[in-house]
Amino acid sequence: MGKRPYTLALIDIDEAEGWRVERELTEAGHNARFIRCDVSNAAAVEAAAATVGSELGAVEVLVTSAAMQPNPECVLDMDMVAHERMWKVNYFGAIHACQSFARQMIPNEKGAIVTLGSIHSRMPLPLPAYNPGKVAIERMTLLAAELGRFNIRVNCIGPTHVMTPPLVAAIAAGERDESRIMEPHALNYLPEPEDVAETIAFLVSDRARAITGAFLPIDSGIIAKDAFVTYAGGIPWLKKR
Repeated sequence: MGKRPYTLALIDIDEAEGWRVERELTEAGHNARFIRCDVSNAAAVEAAAATVGSELGAVEVLVTSAAMQPNPECVLDMDMVAHERMWKVNYFGAIHACQSFARQMIPNEKGAIVTLGSIHSRMPLPLPAYNPGKVAIERMTLLAAELGRFNIRVNCIGPTHVMTPPLVAAIAAGERDESRIMEPHALNYLPEPEDVAETIAFLVSDRARAITGAFLPIDSGIIAKDAFVTYAGGIPWLKKR
């Protein structure tokens, strides 16, 4: 975000974290406002959007990032109640936000929306609720066609594993194997939270004014490597390294 002060609305169900981030942003010179909200509830999101509009003004940028991620499970044995809850948060939470805040952008004929998908939704992982939900979020960029006439852009990003504090802590505790996480990627580097933030900052800026309806991987080359190493003829020079 640089040194420019911003007006920011933080909408989350986690009060402790919401207030912490509000304080952090305020101390950095931004005008931040935390609003507790369960994004799976359409009426609650609409009410939160109304509060933002009346107290902070019409929104110009929306980033939807609320998500639940489960442990691996077999689709034949999955908990359908938990499955439904995940869809309500991950997918419906995003569409509720897009609906409510796009309505504020339309009168000003200006806006940028970025949704958070996942590159892993393009891979056969044992996440039968999470992955389809992320596919749905990616496909939700069809909003770009509907909102383009109002000069509102809609894009989706697809991160791989990101070195967030929980993942770093899990690796340090021996609960996750960093080499195993790293191995499928073309780069010997996993994205940091700042890499994701910088990508979002670009997509909502005027530098990306001609980009809409796009899915942008932040995947350290996991899809490229996955396709490359499965070449049926074999790749002998890779074995020499």
